[in-house]
Amino acid sequence: MAGSEDKQELREMTGAELRSMLKSSINLKSLGGMRDESLTLDPRDLDWFRDGKIGFFFHWGLYSILGQGEWTYFNDQIPKETYEGLAQEFIPENFDMEELVTLAKDFGAKYMVMVTKHHDGFALWDSPGSYEDFTSFKTGSKRDFVREYVDAARKADLGVGLYYSPMDWRFPGYFDPKGLPENAALMKKQCYDQVEELCRDYGPVDIMWYDGGWLAHKGSDTSSAWFWEPIKLNKMVRKYNPKTLINPRSGYAGDFYCDEGSHEIEGGILPVPWEKNMCVCSGRSWGWMENDPVSDFDWLIHMLINVVSRGGNFLLNVGPDRNGKLSKEVSGRMRQIGEWLGKYGDSIYGTRGGPFEPLDGVFGSTYKDNKIYLHIMDIQEFEKISLNLEEVKVVDLPDDLKVLSAQVIGGQELEVSMEGKSIKILLPESLYTRDLKVQPVISIALTMNTALPKPRQDEIVFTGKE
Repeated sequence: MAGSEDKQELREMTGAELRSMLKSSINLKSLGGMRDESLTLDPRDLDWFRDGKIGFFFHWGLYSILGQGEWTYFNDQIPKETYEGLAQEFIPENFDMEELVTLAKDFGAKYMVMVTKHHDGFALWDSPGSYEDFTSFKTGSKRDFVREYVDAARKADLGVGLYYSPMDWRFPGYFDPKGLPENAALMKKQCYDQVEELCRDYGPVDIMWYDGGWLAHKGSDTSSAWFWEPIKLNKMVRKYNPKTLINPRSGYAGDFYCDEGSHEIEGGILPVPWEKNMCVCSGRSWGWMENDPVSDFDWLIHMLINVVSRGGNFLLNVGPDRNGKLSKEVSGRMRQIGEWLGKYGDSIYGTRGGPFEPLDGVFGSTYKDNKIYLHIMDIQEFEKISLNLEEVKVVDLPDDLKVLSAQVIGGQELEVSMEGKSIKILLPESLYTRDLKVQPVISIALTMNTALPKPRQDEIVFTGKE
């Protein structure tokens, strides 16, 4: 039996092979980024991230004044001077970063990601490298919101993630980097200066979360790597914290993969670390929009289960208004999810996806130590299937693995039996008539006779090539 930290040789997997293997709706962004052996982390350096499972994302900036989403500067073709003038109005009343961090804790997050600078170029910290001093510290509020965030997050024992967009619509060179190379070079210099400021002055940074590495709104993050030189950029990041996790959106392959948006998650377990990034509201915008409907609680819990049971993390975004406040509906939904995690968190935190492959719309499973957790969304369909240990592929199970007991988490004991390697659970009628009417899933804990090892660390790289 292979150990949990055994590694195999690097295996490159194309986009077509990935889709065929997973038969999945998961759409990983920025495949095929540049690689450098000196930047490759030991899989154990990602354990805190993979154990944490739940992250709190927030988009907040000048665009929050207008309430038309974070792309309003570009989409509405607002003149540069007009948009920059909003910086004098960005003076959030009664804003307390600790309130937002407290909500993240109430939600059940183990780490946070703050947008420090979006594509509009406005930096939410005291940034000497900012072109034309376009920062919160040098304009209306005179505040360093990144400092307030990292201090509050660390005080709350939350992992610190910093979102940073290298691109900046204020530079004509962004739209024509080869025709306006000197202007594009100014934008690139701003990127390097600001990333160094964030890692040097606000560290240790746990996650560098890039977005917007493509140029002229064409191609992808990876196709623009010639310009950004992401290996050089991220070697600078790691100079300040050798263990910073890096997402794949800078043109560097990164340490984990990202699926973005509110589309459903279907298919098999991914054999790599990955994260689902989506909004608690409709997903029409990441930034604040008035009357943006909040997603249904049951649907969000199903999404969480569908992500975690496929080996992913769940990074849920909110968009505070111009004063950094959230509606009662948004805050209430986040806390409602946190209450659910308060009851069922043992089946989420510290787990890995599996060992059973999920069945779309029916159930997913997670496991840790000597527990296997089944999250059932459709009891009638679940009763038609067999849980067969011989079909498990994501982990090498002990030959003598047996189930000792089964229990609804926080509820009744269930009858369970094994015939060979097949597990059968008797689900009483009360679960049909009561439980799924009052909660989105039925979560069952199977206690096994021995601990299950973590998945083998097969080093797979998704290239994105066909």
